[in-house]
Amino acid sequence: MASTTPKKRASTKRSPHSRKRVTAMRTSSRSSSDAEVKKIREPKSPMPEQHQPKPGIESKLTPRPRYEAPLYSAAGKLQKKVALITGGDSGIGRAVALIFAREGADVAITYLPEEQSDAEETRDVIESEGRRALLIAGDIQEPEFSRKAVRQTISKLGKLDIL
Repeated sequence: MASTTPKKRASTKRSPHSRKRVTAMRTSSRSSSDAEVKKIREPKSPMPEQHQPKPGIESKLTPRPRYEAPLYSAAGKLQKKVALITGGDSGIGRAVALIFAREGADVAITYLPEEQSDAEETRDVIESEGRRALLIAGDIQEPEFSRKAVRQTISKLGKLDIL
């Protein structure tokens, strides 16, 4: 007795990976004039060029970097947590300190002594979010300072959850 079940046809669809290979083969088989890569010019930044010897002081930059995240709506994800952020006085470290505070964490930051003014500004930002801030000046390249920063955070803020 012959089977009445229809036979499946072999799929002619290609996987996304095979399409990429075909495209790559077509590209490589083009004539040399078509395969030349054209240089793309990067747009010129509207910001003025500014250079400072390291470590740089963020408060000396004009215009000032934006880190406030005014549209960020916190969800309380870090309530009752304590964070220690290295380099938290400026740049990405300051932005992280602000968001951690907004999420409910108390924040300790380490910074180089010559960046005191930037660290104080970060402290003000953390405290404006209703959280405690701890400033710890020193160089994290020195292992003993790093251990001291952890001990000081635990001593002053009661614990350390996020490093």
